[in-house]
Amino acid sequence: MPTERNPRCGSCPSEKQATFEAEIAIHFPGLEGLDKPIVWVFPNVRICLECGRTEFSIPKRELGVLATGLPVEGAIISIAHKTEKAS
Repeated sequence: MPTERNPRCGSCPSEKQATFEAEIAIHFPGLEGLDKPIVWVFPNVRICLECGRTEFSIPKRELGVLATGLPVEGAIISIAHKTEKAS
């Protein structure tokens, strides 16, 4: 069951906010992103139930992977097989 919150949304005047548990896989963009780790986070997300704006924080370890594109000890990641760009 979601946790209810009453602060106003940052995008619309709604006070209809709820917090949910989530699992999110963050991918690096473009074809070069296929060779980088997929970063998994399991945040509580606050969602505006009127416009859909969503807010969450990423833990420092996983943020380190996003900042460098390299695995960080203790971070939850998936690594795909090496890809090659066709000529």
